[in-house]
Amino acid sequence: MASIEFADARLDLAPQETVLECLEQAGHQIPFSCRTGVCLTCMMRARKGAPPEGSQTGLRPGQVEQGYFLPCVCQPEEDLEIESPGEADVFGRVVALEKTQLSATVCRLRLRTSVPLFYHAGQFINLRRRDGLMRAYSLASVPSLDDSLELHVKRLGGGKMSNWIHDELEVGEALDIQGPNGDCYYVRGTPERPLLLIGNGSGLAPLYGLARDALADGHTGPVHLYHGSRTAKGLYYGEELRALAGQWENFIYVPCLSGEADEARAAIAARAGRAEDVALADHGELAGWGVYLCGYPPMVKTAKKRAFLAGAELQNILTDPYEMQDLRKLPRD
Repeated sequence: MASIEFADARLDLAPQETVLECLEQAGHQIPFSCRTGVCLTCMMRARKGAPPEGSQTGLRPGQVEQGYFLPCVCQPEEDLEIESPGEADVFGRVVALEKTQLSATVCRLRLRTSVPLFYHAGQFINLRRRDGLMRAYSLASVPSLDDSLELHVKRLGGGKMSNWIHDELEVGEALDIQGPNGDCYYVRGTPERPLLLIGNGSGLAPLYGLARDALADGHTGPVHLYHGSRTAKGLYYGEELRALAGQWENFIYVPCLSGEADEARAAIAARAGRAEDVALADHGELAGWGVYLCGYPPMVKTAKKRAFLAGAELQNILTDPYEMQDLRKLPRD
């Protein structure tokens, strides 16, 4: 049975227990969001000992070399001496430039970095406020087109960070970021490949950035973006997406509503049904396609399976499925 040493105390791990669970049992408050090794919020560093390879998935090579790992999925096979991450190695500083309400529940947050951030549109960053609370948000901005980072923050019932951003964060306030993280971004090299982008709610953020990135890069294949919501108030950026469709012949925007009457759908030219259902009904043969899925995790999981069964290769199905603790189990707009 392996043990860990943290804050001058040695702790024995129970069978099948993760490092994060062991630390929590001992009374340590370690920041986390997803507990699945996706958001990277809980990252720590091993001073001695080798973390399992699986606990370093998604980290940059330099971080792996320095011994960083994800305690939420780490079940070590040998004793480890661990510590919290070094601030300079992990976090950068940003300032809130602008906060704009995009819908009843989603606001756009634009951030200015203290040093250039090298990222791909569609990746995500972890945003940390002064008291240490940290959450992951996808990037809607495109490095070659935008001079600030753009996040779309959905207000979640009981969400400490999302409600604070909506109600209390002020323009000019400083925050910390970690990242970029994730592989849900436009992959160059096959400009003729058809792309299918499916998202719901604020899952539009990475898809909006990804689509603009692909088009600006000269992508020639069709780019179909399906954005879904239960109600009309959950759809936003409609004007921007229709403008994009007017600018680029190969970009097709399809808004979808699953819980509105015909009159409400007709008012915004929306299709009836969930975005994934409408998209996969329209495109039943996906061999050779690139598929991007973002938003509510159960939708992402189900749509990934359906896209695979429709012929898309697993390596060409990219997702942005991280969960914010238990808040994403709440009803969607």
